[in-house]
Amino acid sequence: MSNYKTIAESNSFIVLDKFTKYFEVNEAPAVYQTEAALEKEFIQDLINQGYENPKELNTLEAMLANVRVQLQSLNNVEFSDGEWSRFVEEYLDKPSDNLVEKTRKIHDNYIYDFVFDDGHIQNIYLVDKKHITRNKVQVISQFEQKGTHANRYDVTILVNGLPLVQVELKKRGVAIREAFNQVHRYSKESFNSKNSLFKYIQIFVISNGTDSRYFANTVERNKNSFDFTMNWAKADNTLIKDLKDFTATFFQKKTLLEVLLKYSVFDTSDTLLVMRPYQIAATERILWKIESSYLAKKWSTNEGGGYIWHTTGSGKTLTSFKAARLATQLEFVDKVFFVVDRKDLDFQTM
Repeated sequence: MSNYKTIAESNSFIVLDKFTKYFEVNEAPAVYQTEAALEKEFIQDLINQGYENPKELNTLEAMLANVRVQLQSLNNVEFSDGEWSRFVEEYLDKPSDNLVEKTRKIHDNYIYDFVFDDGHIQNIYLVDKKHITRNKVQVISQFEQKGTHANRYDVTILVNGLPLVQVELKKRGVAIREAFNQVHRYSKESFNSKNSLFKYIQIFVISNGTDSRYFANTVERNKNSFDFTMNWAKADNTLIKDLKDFTATFFQKKTLLEVLLKYSVFDTSDTLLVMRPYQIAATERILWKIESSYLAKKWSTNEGGGYIWHTTGSGKTLTSFKAARLATQLEFVDKVFFVVDRKDLDFQTM
């Protein structure tokens, strides 16, 4: 029997093995850049990457109308005005919903059985997690909303019309903590006000041009939470900090959608966890190894196995839990065994 050796293998990892930084091949601008100029350049980079940039979305009514258009397209339905009003009140923007309920709608309850006026029932999806590229991504800026105070938000990323990512920018030279503090203030003053679609925000991104970080929108946030902000990185954990590079990698449409819908966990304590780059890299490579071993018929051999090494406190449990959950979705996998060596891990993996 002939022995075959792999010549090349392709993958579609979102945490890249190789990436050339923008200023390694381009000269740094010699002129001073204002915050407005930084924002304009950031939005243009997103447009160049395929984001839509609707200009008229500056009120809640306009945002809801856009959500209607996007959900109709995603689900191949047409709502009458009455049906849409009922859908919004029953499900999309239910008056009693808080931040936790909105997050649950993105992660667990993203399919709603809606009864149309003619009596027929149809599943309405907020997001398509199976065919991730079907989700429409848009970028808007300077949306103003009033809660206890009126706030104007820098840049908002909409997925199927819903604001899932909020970006706050500061000009180069300003401490990035200023952007973090601003997000903290907005959360208290207006994000979570009544009838605010911004309760759907899953991820915050903060940047001062030279340092860019992301973090989950959780109920618990205080001045010490800055320690939980994360840089994006390459597979070897080389940090990607500059906004130009962060935009080209983290904000690549498929990458952002996978971070939002695939590599986030809403746990039993109602806490939203967004995975770090090395956790995503490990999970991607575990799944790739499982699939490639199956295709190469390497089951039960040394070549078909592998291990991931993480240090204490690095989030091994979350990595292995997510890898196990995603492995169950592979067509050829019937059962996944999750083995733990300590009692306390029983509850961490629920």
